[in-house]
Amino acid sequence: MPIQKIAVLGVGNGGSAATADLTLRGFQVRLFARSESTIAKLAKLGEIELVEGGVSKKAAPYFMSPHLPPVVQGADLIVIATPAIGHEYLAKGLANYIADGQRILLNPGHTGGSLHFANLLRQLGCRAEVQLCETVTLTYICRMPQPGRVEVYRRTTHLRCAALPGKHTAELVGEIQSVFPNVIAAANVLETGFSNINAIMHPAGMLGNAGWIEKTGGDFLYYREGITSTIGAWIDALDQERLAIVRALGISPLRFVDIFHGAGLTTTEARDSGSAYQAIHESEPNFTNKSPPSLDHRYIKEDVGYGLVPMAEIGKLLGLKTPVMDALITLGSVALGVDFRCAGLTLEKMGLATVGPEGLQKILIDGF
Repeated sequence: MPIQKIAVLGVGNGGSAATADLTLRGFQVRLFARSESTIAKLAKLGEIELVEGGVSKKAAPYFMSPHLPPVVQGADLIVIATPAIGHEYLAKGLANYIADGQRILLNPGHTGGSLHFANLLRQLGCRAEVQLCETVTLTYICRMPQPGRVEVYRRTTHLRCAALPGKHTAELVGEIQSVFPNVIAAANVLETGFSNINAIMHPAGMLGNAGWIEKTGGDFLYYREGITSTIGAWIDALDQERLAIVRALGISPLRFVDIFHGAGLTTTEARDSGSAYQAIHESEPNFTNKSPPSLDHRYIKEDVGYGLVPMAEIGKLLGLKTPVMDALITLGSVALGVDFRCAGLTLEKMGLATVGPEGLQKILIDGF
């Protein structure tokens, strides 16, 4: 069945960009946000302004609501463009309303997102035969300076996408390409999940700059000034641990710099250097990005809890040690007063608590 009716859940950077772009391209887009006040503001505006390449266009979504049922019922594709911490809320809200044949795209899935989402639907007693998939990152590199206006710097190229169960990836990615032509098939949802370079880059930068962030309220250029050569070395060390897990999973290993370059975020010279520090400092889209104003930010809450924690957990399942990941998980937990080893995405939450390496591979192919 061709995709025409699309539900977009989330009105942050990625959700706003998708809503505007897909509306302008002729899709019928219904938009959901949990906040009634957010939807009320957008409804008053009546449209979302999309700025790309110096050109401004305005798009009026077909429908906007703070209630899930009228947004998702009858949708050919449900795009979940929220932080990973919102996935549990949405799974609980969707379980009683999704129907056989509907497609759900986690955009992005972060690390272990599809495993978590599928396990939640299973625990909630959802019997609908939906088609679940995830991308590595957002489809748009963008910022939203104010509600109702989103600025797209570029579209993510070679955006890997995988389904759970993995045996449906080829078919489902082919269908998703009619909406997002830049997606390509990945081996499985751990290839996409372990390509989550935000988890490798953001916690190191945040925790390494904790004093500066607290002193200035984030009044510095996060990437250009905050990522020093030492923090770059932390990122490289984290990446080596990630790559060891990737190899143990039988997935083709791509370095941080390879993924960063593949997304159009740095130069070929920086990629060839193998240095995260050089790759980040030669990242034109990130030249002017300011630091978050506080440590209480998704760069720690999401990228530790739903990035480093599931990576380290799967490493543990495979018998691999992750001392640098573990150190940053501990520091992030202390900084925010949250035990991310419990609050984050554990093996139990991903449905993998009693699974060994062979069982994990079976789930990736056949699902739960």
